[in-house]
Amino acid sequence: MKFPVALHALLLAVLLAGCGKAPEAPSFKLTDVTGASFGKTLELTDHNGQRRTLADFKGKVVTVFFGFTHCPDVCPTTLSEMALVMKELGADAGRLQVLFVTVDPERDTAEVLKRYVPAFHPTFLGLLGNAEETAKVAKEFKIHFQKQKLASGGYTVDHSAGTYILDGEGRLRLFAQYGIGAPALLHDIRQLLKSR
Repeated sequence: MKFPVALHALLLAVLLAGCGKAPEAPSFKLTDVTGASFGKTLELTDHNGQRRTLADFKGKVVTVFFGFTHCPDVCPTTLSEMALVMKELGADAGRLQVLFVTVDPERDTAEVLKRYVPAFHPTFLGLLGNAEETAKVAKEFKIHFQKQKLASGGYTVDHSAGTYILDGEGRLRLFAQYGIGAPALLHDIRQLLKSR
């Protein structure tokens, strides 16, 4: 009679041990796109002339934003928000890499990107490719861009205005809509840094 009681007690203890709190998944403020089938590859040249792929940044959280240096508002606002995130991260800032991919390679040469992008933060990298490479990476990240002629004779570029965020393993995890603000970006980037 004692054996079944002891056995039941042991089984109950095992079952209760399994009811402990499982590690909680991060609670994100941005759009969670974990498991997305896109945003897996990127091969472009940085503003220093070095060929880059996502594998170069393994171990870091990476943000990828598509824009152009003549952009009047969306691009400088986004880069300014990311600069604020870097400042707030303090010692952890070295574990975040911000990438700015130009959709205007005709005007955004390496020299132009080198003056523009690091002006927001010295670690930010501008990436560029020829027209074919730009179209390929935009398609991979589901980015739309289109040149629009201006009455003045010049042109602007309409483009998707969100930021993609990849974790330290190079997996696409989050999408931040334009205007979400630095606090939400900071919160979720910290969550990804913690999960390593």
